[in-house]
Amino acid sequence: MKLNILGTEYTVTTKKYDEDEYFKRSDCSGYCSQSLKEIVVCDMATYPGWEHEPQEVIDIQKRLTLRHEIVHAFFNESGLSCNSSQTDAWARNEEMVDWFALQGPKIYKAWQEAGAL
Repeated sequence: MKLNILGTEYTVTTKKYDEDEYFKRSDCSGYCSQSLKEIVVCDMATYPGWEHEPQEVIDIQKRLTLRHEIVHAFFNESGLSCNSSQTDAWARNEEMVDWFALQGPKIYKAWQEAGAL
C-alpha cells in the first residue's frame, strides 16, 4: 500500500518476523524508515510468543503498530524527528509517539463531533 505523508509517498508493508532481521535486531514489531520512505509492520502471528494469540488481538496490535509508525513518518517528514533537540529528541521519544498514536483516534473523533475538521 502507498500512503501520502505530508506530500511524500511511503510504502506500507507487512512482513513475517523471519522475513526482516530488523524485528529481531531492534526487538520491535514495526518501524519507519525515513531514508527508504517505508513503514514495515510485523505479522504478529509470526512474532515469537504471539503464536497462540487470538486473531482479534493480532489485528488490534497491527493497527496500534501501524498508527505508531505513521506518527513517526509525520514527524520525519515535518522535520521534527531530527530537529526537536540534539539529545533526547522529543519527536523520537517512543512515549511521545505512542501518545499520539493512541490518542489520535480519540482526538479525531472529538474534532468530528465538534465540527472542527
